[in-house]
Amino acid sequence: MDAFLGAAAISFGLVFVGEMGDKSQLMALTFATKYRLRSVILGLVIAIGALIGLSVGVGAVAGNLLPTDWIRLAAAILFIGFGLWGLRGGREEDDDLHVKERRSGLLTVIAAMFLAEFGDKTMIVAMGLGSSYNPWAVWLGGTAGMLAADLLAVFAGAWVARRIPEKVIRYVSSGLFLVIGVLLGVEAVTALAD
Repeated sequence: MDAFLGAAAISFGLVFVGEMGDKSQLMALTFATKYRLRSVILGLVIAIGALIGLSVGVGAVAGNLLPTDWIRLAAAILFIGFGLWGLRGGREEDDDLHVKERRSGLLTVIAAMFLAEFGDKTMIVAMGLGSSYNPWAVWLGGTAGMLAADLLAVFAGAWVARRIPEKVIRYVSSGLFLVIGVLLGVEAVTALAD
């Protein structure tokens, strides 16, 4: 049970920090201004649960087929890459994704969030964690982490944007990815050397 809770907590933390300042938060904030809050929250739950579930499933299958130490090393390289990518500054190419108002806010939120985040760093992080830890714990923690980050944007996005510079959020997030990447890399290299 401790390993399950530990994996869920790690997944929650990594996904939550990785989503801070990401396009999904901007989209969630925008959706909250266009649609009923109930539709936005339900849409986020469905899209995020499906996305993280798909990611963890792929990671778990790959984890059973490939040696864990090599997957851990690949995950370390990805974490370091995400950290360096976050330090580069600028805007992501699809930050300006605008979704026109449609009949069903729920379907719009589900489709837009799933497609915008498909292949994003959150999905890759969940794949890496799913290959090393209990997939159910990673799904639970990752889904809760991404949902918490996006709901934070829905409920407090305007306050955060006025008071905390985007650069600070980006640098803290990047620093955590770099530290975790280095720690995973050291662990993987040590295990491979044995």
